[in-house]
Amino acid sequence: MHESKLAEAWRVMRIQSELVDGIEHLIKLGPAVTIFGSARFAEDNIYYQSSRELAAQLVKEGVAVITGGGPGIMEGANRGAFEAKGKSIGLNIKLPMEQTTNPYQTTSLSFRYFFVRKFLFVRHAVGFVIYPGGYGTLDELFEVLTLVQTRKSEPTPIVLVGKQFWQGLIDWLKVTMLEQHATISKEDLELFTIVDSASEAAKIILDHRSIYPDATCFEELDEKVWLSSI
Repeated sequence: MHESKLAEAWRVMRIQSELVDGIEHLIKLGPAVTIFGSARFAEDNIYYQSSRELAAQLVKEGVAVITGGGPGIMEGANRGAFEAKGKSIGLNIKLPMEQTTNPYQTTSLSFRYFFVRKFLFVRHAVGFVIYPGGYGTLDELFEVLTLVQTRKSEPTPIVLVGKQFWQGLIDWLKVTMLEQHATISKEDLELFTIVDSASEAAKIILDHRSIYPDATCFEELDEKVWLSSI
């Protein structure tokens, strides 16, 4: 029993260490857009190229880019930001497959705990762009939607890129969740926007930024709520 309690105490210390280290590395980052998407897309994929284009447009307007630091969409976005000489942040995590660190990062951090990484994904965010992806991407999408829906974060642009990819999910949300079972409200479907191009996504983010220049996803109170919950 004593050894079990000691192990848990060390776990808490590791979590605290990851939080403090991440916050200290990014404390001067400023406004950023977090870009999510599949690790499985190669360089010649249209979504890889789109994320690269989007990131370049954003950093040229003084907005940093944050990704999960891996291959695929993450690499495309980091690459676009890096090549445009902007702030290119990668928040990597240790996984048994797929998650190898891409080389296009001005700041690269590695995490053991998903929820610490998620906190840092949203801490500086003035917007989120979600490209096609798998379970991890869906998890990140619905995490952000839940934070905005429950008002644990400020209203922030959530942009889905790729109408063909996302349409089936949107239809299910509308028909099954809203119309058949009423487990969400009509307003919940207005929390995100679907586009097809990098330029459309950039415009939504930058227009919001021009209207709310000092806004980020989390205000101080909400950050305390988030930290107390973990």
